[in-house]
Amino acid sequence: MIKLTRVDYRLIHGQVAMSWTHALDVDCILCASDAVAKDDMRKAALRLARPNGVKLARPSGVKLVIKDVDAAIEALNSGVTDKYSLFIIVETIEDAYRLAKGCKDIKEINLGGTRKSPETTLHPTPAIFATETDAEHIQELVNDGVVIEIRQVPNDSKVLAKDVF
Repeated sequence: MIKLTRVDYRLIHGQVAMSWTHALDVDCILCASDAVAKDDMRKAALRLARPNGVKLARPSGVKLVIKDVDAAIEALNSGVTDKYSLFIIVETIEDAYRLAKGCKDIKEINLGGTRKSPETTLHPTPAIFATETDAEHIQELVNDGVVIEIRQVPNDSKVLAKDVF
């Protein structure tokens, strides 16, 4: 069962490893990224950042799966991930859009942090930088019934993306 899909260019870090994983009570993190799936160094770094069982209710920690976006869509649609309480993390709004369009079980997306670049002309919150295409994708997903919210940590108040884009 998909608990949440989060856009965070940092992928796994303190907020994700502890706050979100604990609040969602997940047993598996799926990192869906074409770039990471091809980069052994980044995969190794994410494995080191994976939440272990020391501070979690799960003694064995949280399983980490790293796939490119198309393979993630295939796994989600095949049912192989159904046995997990799943937290999906992607780097970009584009990746979240592709996942949500390819997997109808994604009903909620959290925008946690996106990278600033010369192409990102929209800056609706301190941690969110987006392109016009990102904004169009967000609007399309909202029109499809996907709830898209912005917050850094679980205790923050939800800001609906439709109210700021």
